[in-house]
Amino acid sequence: MIDYLTQHVRAALAKLDGLPDDFDVEALEIEFQRPNDPSHGDLATNVALQLARPLRRGPRQIADEIVGRLLEFDSAHSRIEGFEYDVAGPGFINIWFAYSYLTDGVAEILKQGAEYGRVEKTGQTAMVEYVSANPTGPLTVGHGRNAVLGDTIANLLDWSGYYVTREYYFNDAGRQMRVLGESVRARYEALVNPDLPTKTLDDGTVVSESFPDDGYRGEYIVEIAQALVDEHGDELMSAVRSDDTGPFQQAAQEAIFADIEATLKRLGVEIDTYFNERSLYDSDAVWDVVAKLREQDLAYDKDGAVWFKTGALGKTVTNEEGEQPVDTVLVKSSGEPTYRLPDIAYHMDKLSRGFDKVVDIFGADHIATYPDVLRGVEALGGEPEKIDVVVYQFVTLMRGGKPAKMSTRKATFETLDGLIDEVGPDVVRFFFLMLSPGTHLNFDLDLAKEAGEKNPVFYLQYAHARIRSIERKAEETGVAVTDEPDWSLLDGESEATLMKELLRLPEQIASAAERYEPHRLATYLRDVATAFNGFYRDCHIIGEAPDLAAARLALARAARITLANGLAVLGISAPEQM
Repeated sequence: MIDYLTQHVRAALAKLDGLPDDFDVEALEIEFQRPNDPSHGDLATNVALQLARPLRRGPRQIADEIVGRLLEFDSAHSRIEGFEYDVAGPGFINIWFAYSYLTDGVAEILKQGAEYGRVEKTGQTAMVEYVSANPTGPLTVGHGRNAVLGDTIANLLDWSGYYVTREYYFNDAGRQMRVLGESVRARYEALVNPDLPTKTLDDGTVVSESFPDDGYRGEYIVEIAQALVDEHGDELMSAVRSDDTGPFQQAAQEAIFADIEATLKRLGVEIDTYFNERSLYDSDAVWDVVAKLREQDLAYDKDGAVWFKTGALGKTVTNEEGEQPVDTVLVKSSGEPTYRLPDIAYHMDKLSRGFDKVVDIFGADHIATYPDVLRGVEALGGEPEKIDVVVYQFVTLMRGGKPAKMSTRKATFETLDGLIDEVGPDVVRFFFLMLSPGTHLNFDLDLAKEAGEKNPVFYLQYAHARIRSIERKAEETGVAVTDEPDWSLLDGESEATLMKELLRLPEQIASAAERYEPHRLATYLRDVATAFNGFYRDCHIIGEAPDLAAARLALARAARITLANGLAVLGISAPEQM
């Protein structure tokens, strides 16, 4: 409706008297808001106030003329026939929907069913990269927010008409993986030879002397080592004696990746493609980045390291001398690249695959690094404007009012699997989505486990289950289900309120997709559930006159479709009963 009204407001503006010859009606951004007070209409726009200066007229006069033009359109455009308009305050235009618009919209919901809210494919493509945890340990609660945000944003883009590719980027090489292999090797050696000398680490963990001080200490390391003992016995001791971590690293990677994939499956998180950072080195793409930056005099050597002239591209730091340009290390003096270098190569690879939109889901620890990556992409002739970055804040899992520590190296971290075991996948997904990505999330386990209206997931799912119960009872009592109910019988305030909420699903999906903010859809669904509960309180179905019961049942079914589709986008189940 907003798109439809925007077209007609533009048409009305084009007919206004006194428009300057160079005034571009199509370039004017026309905004609509939902007034907080329903007596001020269903929508309102301040477009007349925007036009006061260029037209050199009072905004109320402009608003009156726009309204007059809109009323002229009513007779020619059935979809807005019967709309009401009012000019309020300094020139706001308030709009009330025609009743026929509401009932036609509900009929369309019933017609579209599971496709309601989905836009036809536009031919545009998008790639969303998320999770991207290296295979060094089980997924943590922090990884979970990344996974659920990325998966839901991919869903939103899919429902908004994009062909979406979901990608997982990982690195199975480098120091982290070497330490992982050493950790498993030491545990394997201790299992084969339990009489080895031991030492106590800083957290009190007792390990063999060969265990690295910065090794991975979780129980999963012992489990991987035990599996190697079960399969190979002491055959791998030759690798231990030759200081070879290869078989231990390989076993750890395979076991951990299997664990990661199983965890993602439990959450309903899908991945289409996996991209290994190692391939960027095998193809020399990483070193090509350095060479191309050198060709443009944007990379240089200093103190044994390779530096990127980010200062020349706008990067600054503020110190006692004020704002100063600052350059960035690409390759350390040890010869090890910083994260920025392979990330630049990776994003050039993404763009080379022809995606119209590339979306990265990053934790707050990346907030200082990704601008350098975008600078590198632009310097290499890429299109950074196609890359959107969603930065999310981290999660504090509250237990008894205290936060739990999280680490992939020590045994005290909270795993995502453990959280799913405790509260279930639907609750995990919803709680990760119910706040803006940029807001720190305190995951309240007490609330998450509550089976009542205070739990936002229960509230939504119970509304859906209640409607299914009504439908079953209606079928048992012989309430007719018809494709063309008598909509004129739905003349109550609660019925109109529910209809208005149901018609907002497409705009909410579009808005959440455009802003990469799934919490907007989660909040909207709560509004739908609240509106349905008001309708359920005020409007009986069972026991009413047949025509009235059929019309109200149709409206309830439209509410169920809207809830189910919205929950599907969020990746949350819509139960038949609870």
